[in-house]
Formats: sequence, structure tokens, C-alpha cells
Amino acid sequence: MKLAKAMATVAGLTGLSRIAGFIRDILTAAILGAGPIGDAFFVALKLPNFFRRVTAEGAFSVSFVPLYSESIEKEGQEAADKFASNAFMMMLSILSVVVLLAVLAMPYILYAVAPGFVDDPLRYDLAVELSRITFPYLLLMSLTALLGGVLNAIDRFAPFAFAPVLFNLCLIVALLSAGYFETPGHAMAYGVAAAGIVQLIWLWVAVAILFCIL
Repeated sequence: MKLAKAMATVAGLTGLSRIAGFIRDILTAAILGAGPIGDAFFVALKLPNFFRRVTAEGAFSVSFVPLYSESIEKEGQEAADKFASNAFMMMLSILSVVVLLAVLAMPYILYAVAPGFVDDPLRYDLAVELSRITFPYLLLMSLTALLGGVLNAIDRFAPFAFAPVLFNLCLIVALLSAGYFETPGHAMAYGVAAAGIVQLIWLWVAVAILFCIL
């Protein structure tokens, strides 16, 4: 019964995210369109998402959640929370340095990940600028994934499953506000950064409320 409820919760929120994502894609095609700005933005979006698969959804999640669950079972909730807090601070410290270095070295990183842009100054300069805006999303989403792992380990699946809905909503708002930015690409890049902040706050509040109740 508990498994069915968890599956229904995650499936329902995933479906909601897909609907919001579909609306986002329609607006992206209509407002951002194809061209140099669109190309630059999609490279800027790809960079943090590529590294996120290691820090947020790959090796980290595979390692952290079982260790946190084991700590709860063997040492109790207080010790497990201390372990999670230490992991959070370690991730914050390491990824802050990584993000800072990447932002500073972005022109050189683009040479490696988008060599076709080098001979196109418009695309290259835009990609560097937008990537510097979006790259902190790596840090924000990795911390969000850690908090989501804490919640999932104690069978609270809804907050983390709802996070992608917030991502899509932030980009929808950014696209609808594109007229206030230099280009639609800038609007979407700031939308990605805002989405990282909103998702982190959402999971932080969910964890804080839950542990106040517990």
C-alpha cells in the first residue's frame, strides 16, 4: 500500500512536470526560436546539466541515500542528520570553488565543449555570457538533490518530485518576461539560475518543516 501511494505521488507530480515542460517548450520555440541566441542558450543549459548528472543524480545519489538510510538504522536520526549536514557543507564548499573556477575559465571551457562556436563571435560571446549565468545551477541543484535524498530516505517523496515543476514554471515566467531582458536567451539563463534558487529553497523548507514535526 505504501509503495503504491509513493508510486502514485511521484507519477502524478512527474506528469504535472511533463505538462509544464510541454508548455515551456512551446513558449521556447515561439519566443526564443532558432538562431545564434537559441544556440548559445542551449549550450549554456547543457553545461551545468552535464556535470549535474555526476554531482546531483549520479555517483552522489547512489552513494548518499544508502549511507544516510544505514546511518538512521544503525545510529539513529540525530547521527544521520549530522552526516547529512556534513555532506551538505562539504558539497557546498567543493562545488562553490568548482563553480567559481568554471565561471572564470568559461571562455576556455567553451573552446572544448562548443568548438564550432569559436569562429562565430556572436554565438561564442553569447554562450560564454549565458553559461556564466547558468553554471551556478550546478551547485544549487546538487544541494537540492542532497535534501531530496534526505526526504526520500524517510519516505517523503512529494517535495523532491515537485521540484522539476518549479524548474519549468521558472522558465515559463522567464520566457513571458523576456521583453525586460537584453535577449530571450538572457531571460532563460536567469530563469535557470532562479529555478535553482527556488528549488533549493523549496526543499530546504520541506526538510525544515518535516524535522520540526518529527
